[in-house]
Formats: sequence, structure tokens, C-alpha cells
Amino acid sequence: MKIKLQKKEARDLGDFAEKLTRVLPFFIREFSRRQSNELYKGKITVQQFVALSFLNYISTDKGATMSEIAKSLHVTMPAATGIIDRLVRDGYCSRSSDLSDRRIIRVKITSKGDKTAQKIYKHRKEMIINIFGKLTKHDRDEYLRIFTKVGEILKV
Repeated sequence: MKIKLQKKEARDLGDFAEKLTRVLPFFIREFSRRQSNELYKGKITVQQFVALSFLNYISTDKGATMSEIAKSLHVTMPAATGIIDRLVRDGYCSRSSDLSDRRIIRVKITSKGDKTAQKIYKHRKEMIINIFGKLTKHDRDEYLRIFTKVGEILKV
């Protein structure tokens, strides 16, 4: 979707894009460097963590189907299968056939997976408190407002 802008607006937006393009890799690198948990020690990948988060979030007795997992990760079924295969192999989740239809595979988070996800969440929260605690409440509220707005735009 192309947005029509006045010349000054286009220049300002171009300058903003240039600055953000330069600062984002620094942010990503520094946030990653500060995380010393399983995610950044290479025990699980970002995609595996996203899958664990999804399974932890839905936390039903039935678990999630492979198609639900693939959809939540925005990946193909074969890619989701590979992610889940490694999580099952390492004991972070379990896989079983659906009782009513054996063709449907259901995946549930294990206690090890839940503990790992909780540990990563806790560490991230502590890191965010440490970093954003150096900003005023107003700045934090503004940051969150803008990020929430960007998140809504990305959902479209």
C-alpha cells in the first residue's frame, strides 16, 4: 500500500526510516547480548520459543494442532513440523494423535517447556525493568503507546 505524502513529509519519513534502520540492529544486538537464558545460549531457537509461547498461552488439555501452530508461527506445515520435532526431541513438548481423529496431531507443552518459557519471560521482564527503569513513566508510556500502535498496523 503506497501512501501519498507531501515532499517535506516524504523527506521527514525518509530521514526517520534511515535513522531507525541504523538503530534497530543495535537494539536487537544489545537486547540479545543482555539475555543469558536458554534462548540466547542456543538451547532453543527464537521460532521454538515462539512455538512454546503459543503452546503456553493456549494451555488447554487438548493442546494445539499442527495447523494451529503453523498458522500462529506464519510458517508452512513442514516448517512447523521441524520446529515441533526438535521441541519434542528435547522434552519441551509432547505430541499425540487426537482421540477423535488419528490424522490430527496434537501438541502440548511439557512441564520442562513451561518452566523454560517462564524462565525466559522472567529474565526478559527483569531486563526490561532494568533498561526502561532508567526512563520516566511518561517516556515508558509513550514508548508502549507507539509500539502498541505499530503492532496494530502490523496485524493488518
